[in-house]
Amino acid sequence: MSDEKTSSLTTAFGIPVGDDQNSLTAGERGPVLIQDVHLLEKLGHFNRERIPERVVHAKGAGAGGYFEVTADVTKYTKAKFLSEIGKRTEVFARFSTVGGEKGSADAARDPRGFAIKFYTEDGNHDLTGNNTPVFFIRDPLKFPDFIHTQKRNPATNCKDPNMFWDFLSLTPESIHQVTILFSDRGTPATFRNMNGYSSHTYKWYNDKGEYFWVQYHFKTDQGTKTLTREEAEKLSGTDPDHAVRDLYDAIEKGDYPSWTLEMQIMTPEQAEEYRFDILDITKVWPHGDFPTIKIGKMVLNRNPTNYFAEVEQSAFSPGNLVPGIDISPDKMLQARVFSYHDSHVHRLGPNYHQIPVNAPKNAPETSYQRDGFMRIDANGGSGPNYWPNSFGGPAPDPDALKPPFEVSGKADRTPYVHSNDDFVQAGNLYRDVMDDQARENLVGNIISHLSGAQKRIQLRQTALFFKADPDYGGRVADGLGLDVKEIERLANMTQTERVKATEK
Repeated sequence: MSDEKTSSLTTAFGIPVGDDQNSLTAGERGPVLIQDVHLLEKLGHFNRERIPERVVHAKGAGAGGYFEVTADVTKYTKAKFLSEIGKRTEVFARFSTVGGEKGSADAARDPRGFAIKFYTEDGNHDLTGNNTPVFFIRDPLKFPDFIHTQKRNPATNCKDPNMFWDFLSLTPESIHQVTILFSDRGTPATFRNMNGYSSHTYKWYNDKGEYFWVQYHFKTDQGTKTLTREEAEKLSGTDPDHAVRDLYDAIEKGDYPSWTLEMQIMTPEQAEEYRFDILDITKVWPHGDFPTIKIGKMVLNRNPTNYFAEVEQSAFSPGNLVPGIDISPDKMLQARVFSYHDSHVHRLGPNYHQIPVNAPKNAPETSYQRDGFMRIDANGGSGPNYWPNSFGGPAPDPDALKPPFEVSGKADRTPYVHSNDDFVQAGNLYRDVMDDQARENLVGNIISHLSGAQKRIQLRQTALFFKADPDYGGRVADGLGLDVKEIERLANMTQTERVKATEK
């Protein structure tokens, strides 16, 4: 708190308030008079203090800092904030859990959001990622249904293992993310001890119009640290805000967290021949194929002075891209470009970009957008509100045009054609990346959660684990008391056959 002399209390309109403890009444015992405008203002504002909660990523923490370029990437992108070694750009980052409400526990087994806003000279550039390099689904049409299953049962209003596993067992593409989520990585110890990934493939392009496919990896310089299932359950009951507090306290005492940005970069020609679909968010690019390149560092050194103003009202959108960076044809990414902005308009209003934490600090808005709820600037003054015009209004900049690329095909609702490889990377993760202890923890975490679902759902889901790796599925089956031979039989069926077989 400030040590300065306390200023006079006023109403929202600056009118001095003489008494903030006693309502204006008729006589000592009342009733209250409606002419007490200070009381009415105070109660009316109180009723409206809570803006709509984020549907996902409701619980989180944020901090400000900077991003510094450490390598020359100008042959890949013309983005100005990446144009020279040593260049620093102010950032604001927000970390979050995904499925829980605003009051949920930080230690929940849940992906973590990892969003960064870069205040560049070409406007705000937002990167909206997670602490995992993949996701559960690859088509946005499934997203609302998926999130519903991670929330609460519409009848009981409780979390429901049947909803959770029913959807996942009917969505084989989720197996890679499910394996990560129920591994030790599923519960980061703190926001400071987790990595952040773009998950999606993005496009970088240079001054020559050449473009490249890229993926972002923010590697924590504090080292990764996770919680066991038992540690997470204990923390959820004793200190549900531990991660929010940890980030604030670390920065408050000068222990500034940092992350090294590493990029995977691929040419269009390499993408054409690659063994995995680079636009499939359920897949990674193995580092043996495309090693990462260190290009920068993010440091968070400033706590918000007011949580609501900076963290709760912060809004990130993958559509906020500066020249030199563009979206890819990834279906999920393209839908998020609409969905995020639309969500912010609903939650914060059509002029949410004017809230200080969201406003472009180094490239003021010069547009023809006017009016709307909570417009707080000069609203374009007396200038024209249309284009083209001959009154000196802002004009489009041809240098901001993005290089074209080929698209083709019939307009149709087409199922994914590479579904046979849904289990490859999950199996590789289980066999080749995890050690014995990690595999034991993974299986134990799954059994603990999946045991709450109906047996028919257990059978379907365990068959997917078996398809990724027989040992993986077999150990889950043993833990659930299921017949391993029955699981193997189901694993060798098609998805449609498997569903029919388990419904009998």
